[in-house]
Amino acid sequence: MSVWKTIERYLARVPFGAAIGYAGLVLVLVIVTLTSIMDVFDRREAVAEAADTLSHLEGRSLGGLDTTGAAGSPLLEGPTVTVAGATLLQRVAGAITKVGGNIVSSQVDLTGPQAKDGFITVTANCEVDQPSLQQLLYNIESGMPFLFIDQLVVQAPTMGPGVVGGKMKVLISVSGQWQATK
Repeated sequence: MSVWKTIERYLARVPFGAAIGYAGLVLVLVIVTLTSIMDVFDRREAVAEAADTLSHLEGRSLGGLDTTGAAGSPLLEGPTVTVAGATLLQRVAGAITKVGGNIVSSQVDLTGPQAKDGFITVTANCEVDQPSLQQLLYNIESGMPFLFIDQLVVQAPTMGPGVVGGKMKVLISVSGQWQATK
């Protein structure tokens, strides 16, 4: 006995069965169509929000950031590696104090693992306000010579009774390449 014969016998006994089945099938198709249309509208709204966010980001001001893009050599300058290390330390310290930070300690590493490739590393332990951290990172990595942030460790300010706000403790390692002058 085939499936079709069983369906024909059922429809012969229940004449409204075909109408109910047809109505159910149409209802399912309407629901699928409506959910698909709603999904298209949701995606269109998400694209519009993303475009709005993009236009906002493209038009925003870079207030407080040093966007001058200093011209010069992409390498650290100095007749000796020691002078180049001092220049790098001066650049990092200047960037920290420019955003209102305090330098707790600093160290110049002239013999680190990258020294054979001509890299000099400065590690600075400082205190910086949270809003100023992004400006600090931008000011270090923008401009000439090319500087790279190798390590960044940030510790939230210690909160206690009567303490409001506070500066974050930041450990930052910055490296730059030096080439001996010929």
